[in-house]
Amino acid sequence: MFSISTLGDVVRIPPSLFGTTLKKAALNILKEKYESMINAELGYIIMILDAKVEEMGKMVAGDGGTFHKVEFDALTFYPKLQEIVHGEIVDITDFGAFVRIGPTDALLHLSQVMDDYLKSDVKSGMILANQSGRTLKVGSTLRSRITAVSLGKAATMGKIGITCRQPFLGADEWIAEEIKKAGGGSEESEPTKEAKAEAS
Repeated sequence: MFSISTLGDVVRIPPSLFGTTLKKAALNILKEKYESMINAELGYIIMILDAKVEEMGKMVAGDGGTFHKVEFDALTFYPKLQEIVHGEIVDITDFGAFVRIGPTDALLHLSQVMDDYLKSDVKSGMILANQSGRTLKVGSTLRSRITAVSLGKAATMGKIGITCRQPFLGADEWIAEEIKKAGGGSEESEPTKEAKAEAS
């Protein structure tokens, strides 16, 4: 889930940035420190959006910089268990596929694709279903459910597991087929009802 989080910190403005505005200097430092970071509570910190910097800073003996309290807004992405996400396959491996969801990649294991015998063809970048003939390839977009999340306290990379083994999950074209099958009967019966009403 994407969200905007408000955080607080103290930034050190070095003498080399004294020529720029306080807000611009603070934003540059915050972006360098926080962007692309993984936090156990917030998830993935994607970007710093805005910052309010206290103009009155503090100085420390022997340090030429100034220290300022800052409150800032960050765009974050925290993958939640059971959340439905949309993503794109970026890599096919012997054991499944990596799917880009938001700022990171999630693992779709072969056993979680569908109820069918599957074969992973790494060379051609495809996963093939034996009975249904359905395929997944690099670039395919799909809908899945998050089944495992492990971010850790000082993680540089999180681990996310997803599944497509539920109704209306999987490649976009599979879902379109399922919706067509599920709504096929009712779509045909509606015009008949309207026609009867007009006739009477």
